[in-house]
Amino acid sequence: MPTQIHFGTSGWRAIVADEFTLPNIRRAIVGIAGYVAKQPGEHRILVGRDPRFMGEMFVEEAARLLAERGVVPEVIAGPAPTPAIAYAVRQRKTSGAINFTASHNPPEYNGIKFSTPDGAPALPEVTKQIEAEIAALGDAEVRPGAAGKKFETVDVKPDYLKRLAELIDIQAIAKAKLRMVVDPFWGAGRGYAQQLLTENGVSAVSVHDYRDVLFGGHAPEPDDPLLGDCKARMRETDAHLGIATDGDADRFGVVDRDGTFIQPNYIIALLFEYLVETRGWRNGVAKSVATTNCVNALAEHYKIPLYETPVGFKYIGELIDRDKIAIGGEESAGLTIRGHVPEKDGILAGLLVAEMVAVRGKTLGEQLQALFGKVGSYYPVRENFHLTQEAKDNFTKKLKTEPRELAGRKVSAIVRTDGLKLVFDDGSWVCYRLSGTEPVVRAYTEARSKEDSLKLTAAAKQWVLE
Repeated sequence: MPTQIHFGTSGWRAIVADEFTLPNIRRAIVGIAGYVAKQPGEHRILVGRDPRFMGEMFVEEAARLLAERGVVPEVIAGPAPTPAIAYAVRQRKTSGAINFTASHNPPEYNGIKFSTPDGAPALPEVTKQIEAEIAALGDAEVRPGAAGKKFETVDVKPDYLKRLAELIDIQAIAKAKLRMVVDPFWGAGRGYAQQLLTENGVSAVSVHDYRDVLFGGHAPEPDDPLLGDCKARMRETDAHLGIATDGDADRFGVVDRDGTFIQPNYIIALLFEYLVETRGWRNGVAKSVATTNCVNALAEHYKIPLYETPVGFKYIGELIDRDKIAIGGEESAGLTIRGHVPEKDGILAGLLVAEMVAVRGKTLGEQLQALFGKVGSYYPVRENFHLTQEAKDNFTKKLKTEPRELAGRKVSAIVRTDGLKLVFDDGSWVCYRLSGTEPVVRAYTEARSKEDSLKLTAAAKQWVLE
């Protein structure tokens, strides 16, 4: 019985040699080709990858299968960041892109992400059609593509870096004489941010700037516990800022001058405030339902439209594409801005933070305290729970209930934009959802003080495990 291939919040991901096998990859590619071929006109598809194990082979196989089905492949030379691929889709006016990446997932994973002609992650109405094409194959095995044919290769880096230089005030960073550390986490972002910075006179050094398909033995996720090498290099160079990206460079991590990791929730809020004040962009802001309500408070403060979306950057990307928002972000370290791709861009995020620090002349910690003085304090936390299948099934049923209290807290509102979000009388909240890419239950909480945050996270955890 063939594996059921499902495209979740950001494509199909699976463990290599378990479900992510050549027979299943072929089925997925043929499904995408079938969907694309049914759209009007002639079709070209970019085919790219991150630096994961066997990525080169997967790209070659995908190119052969596309060509045999009347879709012209354009193969991206070498690993490329997801946002660079998205930008290339728009610039080259292709019918989309196939990207072999598992983003921030552990090294044993790989995946396939399909982007539509606007450069955005495919929306559910598209992925459902692709899944239908795959299902229509039945039990039939897809034959390997015929070897020997050469395909056009493209370099997406120059145009993408040129666009970043238009979006970011690099000269302000250089003028402020910022010293920076760049950590691409052995991923597709290698040589991007650092090149742009150093070519413009900014002092920038890197760590993990070589290929390692095992990503140092852990997930290529730029989160606080994994940024030790970046922080050590910052101490050695007396750096003002550390910026990091994940395996495909669509997510970001930021370290302040004193070595403090500044969580993505705060970066999104700070950049929103910065763009309003420096660019004058007031057309709107978007955030996922699990992202800090500090963004809500800022939107209310500036009288700017707020859009709260389900988790999955494709929903924010749609708003960027329609120029409804100045900035959109997710607490899982995804962000993009007006005039850019409708896709997460970790490289852009890090560079924009550098500009903000340079222009304001203050550390991120100082800027955050000033922000709290303006709209109040917010303390968001996310915890992941790996449950057995039985426990996960039970919790899935619990998500459908209508709780009226949690550990003595009265629920004032229930939000089902994505998963289950319980809002309490004091404005604190907890949100539960099942991961779309991993066997994990995520619990998000936000309180208005550090003390209450500890109580709320304990209550949220108890409700998952009881």
